Amino acid sequence: MPIVVNLDVVMAKRKMSSGELAERIGITPANLSILKNNKAKAIRFSTLEEICRALDCQPADILAYEEDE
Repeated sequence: MPIVVNLDVVMAKRKMSSGELAERIGITPANLSILKNNKAKAIRFSTLEEICRALDCQPADILAYEEDE
């Protein structure tokens, strides 16, 4: 998939665990895992907003476009 989620990288830089982030943004740890592991097909803007607020980052810090080979 050309959209790559770098959520784990940003979380590591902020020293935030998956459980803590899931609690802060109000989603289940299972759904957060789906996002972190690049398995998600979509993300709501409201969820992206909460992630950016909790991690003090921009959407571009989390999402990247990489062309398929």
